[in-house]
Amino acid sequence: MMTTDSDTNAGNAGLDLEWRDGDMPYSPAFGDHFYCQTDGRLECGHVFLSGNGLPERWLGRETFRIGELGFGTGLNFCETWRQWKLAAPPGTRLSFTSFELYPMHADEIDRALSRWPEVDAERRALVAAWPKDPQADIVLDFENVRLTVACGPALDGVRRAPADFDAWFLDGFAPSRNADMWSAELMQAVYDKTAPGGRFATYAAAGFVRRNLAAAGFTVERRPGFAGKREMLCGQKP
Repeated sequence: MMTTDSDTNAGNAGLDLEWRDGDMPYSPAFGDHFYCQTDGRLECGHVFLSGNGLPERWLGRETFRIGELGFGTGLNFCETWRQWKLAAPPGTRLSFTSFELYPMHADEIDRALSRWPEVDAERRALVAAWPKDPQADIVLDFENVRLTVACGPALDGVRRAPADFDAWFLDGFAPSRNADMWSAELMQAVYDKTAPGGRFATYAAAGFVRRNLAAAGFTVERRPGFAGKREMLCGQKP
């Protein structure tokens, strides 16, 4: 479904959405799309999975724990879950915890992810299990996978999370439009909750983001970004 006009609805717990090009969600409040306009699913693979050394790093692990800033449409979760099912050894578990201030409703997630047939099974399962009124902590158990979405300010949620994350997907709105999601305090909290040897990856390459991550204690590496974006960042906790 394609359209030249955008339509708006008051959705996800107070954050208005516009739908552009049919099924692409856009936030007027933050002036940003919820995922890469070129291909959000492929961006997830390039930035968040490859940037964290996945799926290789979850091989041989009984449980692998991923944290994410910004659940948004659930695209990163669905693509990660799809890759997990393809690569993870039998009997292992994935724990995926995301921190989201404005959780979408099930119909919005369904619409936003409908453009990717590759994650159709994951989309359907997520939408079917998603609560009607998403708030507080959402905990959904699938086969060998637990999804937790902590609804509320990310800094509060990360600070009360266990300190055992093996990988982080840093995927808030653009730093120039949502600086709180990339603050020194939040990057320090992410570092503090990362297991030794844990990693992070992000599409963002703004100077203050890189400095905040380095000041928190991460080693920070620049890599080529996705779809013509010059740089992305990834790194590791010693």
